[in-house]
Amino acid sequence: MLVDVETVTVVRGEAELFERTAHLFAATRTELLCAANALRTWMGTHPRTGIAQHPPGLRVRKLFRLSTLLDARWADHARHMADHGADVRVSAHDVNETIVLDGRVVILAGDESHGARSYSVITQPEVVHGITSLFEAAWRAGTELAVHDAEMSELRAFAPGVLDALNEGWTDETAARALGVSLRTYRRRVAELMAALGASSRFQAGARARELGLV
Repeated sequence: MLVDVETVTVVRGEAELFERTAHLFAATRTELLCAANALRTWMGTHPRTGIAQHPPGLRVRKLFRLSTLLDARWADHARHMADHGADVRVSAHDVNETIVLDGRVVILAGDESHGARSYSVITQPEVVHGITSLFEAAWRAGTELAVHDAEMSELRAFAPGVLDALNEGWTDETAARALGVSLRTYRRRVAELMAALGASSRFQAGARARELGLV
């Protein structure tokens, strides 16, 4: 079991993370902050840590990357959180996958370059404060979920066909015909999808969609 000392502990994989930090979540009473890019993170693999399990009076704030709303599972999760009292915002930029518990403990998701994904559990006060400040800056720059939800719902239904067309290298004319829309509508949807994915090119849009598991 982790103890409340001024240190950084690295664990690997969601199973070990859950085993070693479940008591920290259970002890959270004031505020839980979460920033997430994809369903691979803690909340996606351990739904029992969801808002319905939190004690009364706990404020929950969740910041999602805009592109996650292209995934119906993430969109449902975001709405579920909002419906149960969480403050939910969306960022047009990549967010560092982070959880902050009562301003005392930070969990940072690492990469998967060495196999199972690593997570850093940090309790050093100065580091926790600095990471919390970064979260707050991203939170202030985010927008309310409702601003994007209806718009993204329409784009979400269209996204798989657009992504398939991009991956196949079809011309815009061919893709528009295959999807049964006008050329103008197809190009508008491509632009909207690129914006949601934070991509500056169609190639980059396809790559980011693969990273998110959308294709």
